[in-house]
Amino acid sequence: MATSALLLALAAAFVHALWNVLLARARDVESATAVALVTAELVFAPVTWLTWDAHRSVWPFLAVTGLLQVTYFALLVTAYRTLPLSVVYPIARGGAPVLVLLIGAFALGRTTTWTQVAAVVLVVAGILLVRGLRQADPRGIAFGLLIATAIAGYTLVDKSGIRHAGPITYQELSMLAPAVVYAAAVLRIKGGGAVRAAIGPASMLAGVCTFAAYALVLAALQRAPAASVAAVRETSVVIAAVLAATVLKERVGTGRLAGAVLVAVGVGLLAL
Repeated sequence: MATSALLLALAAAFVHALWNVLLARARDVESATAVALVTAELVFAPVTWLTWDAHRSVWPFLAVTGLLQVTYFALLVTAYRTLPLSVVYPIARGGAPVLVLLIGAFALGRTTTWTQVAAVVLVVAGILLVRGLRQADPRGIAFGLLIATAIAGYTLVDKSGIRHAGPITYQELSMLAPAVVYAAAVLRIKGGGAVRAAIGPASMLAGVCTFAAYALVLAALQRAPAASVAAVRETSVVIAAVLAATVLKERVGTGRLAGAVLVAVGVGLLAL
């Protein structure tokens, strides 16, 4: 994996963990997410216009990734409304590179090594530790795996789509559908008052971080395979676990922290 791609993916990991924490701590997660998505589109619109780089062949990819990202955000905010960040986040982010690898091996015919198999085992073991073997409520792992599926889907689509546009332009266009659809749905369901109340530094910063995190991923995808990029960026599970304990004051515990580390080691092996 090229050093530039590695650094871009690691930067994306930190920024991604940060915006998840900012949204998870919001009183009204749905409205805060709507504000974040619209903020991201508005802030980066001038930059996109000045650096426009897209071919008309990019639109089919944008249509598919837009649908997947709408699904992703809907699942994410539903999970964060009732479930701990320290459970949902590692499962979602750790499961995504595993799914990318499996789809590549079985659907796309790519070669799978024993190192990659070992990495998958570590990720699965880490997910089980994060969830807690005695935890009866299956919602955390169910939401995590559904979110992971959406992430894997748009990562694979974007690996091909980014060949037809620059990372900033692609990110602005790919987030347009989620921003419009999600914000419209929240306005209809919760009303303008709830959305206005959610406007503030935290939700707006989350929006900027949302855009920046995936723009960094797209730049990395231009330089390295999708499985490697997906793996490295998921080291964010360790960052998120630390932030969940220090910022959100969640009771992470040694088991969940150890699980997050196992997930990070596993995804690191996937990047080799």
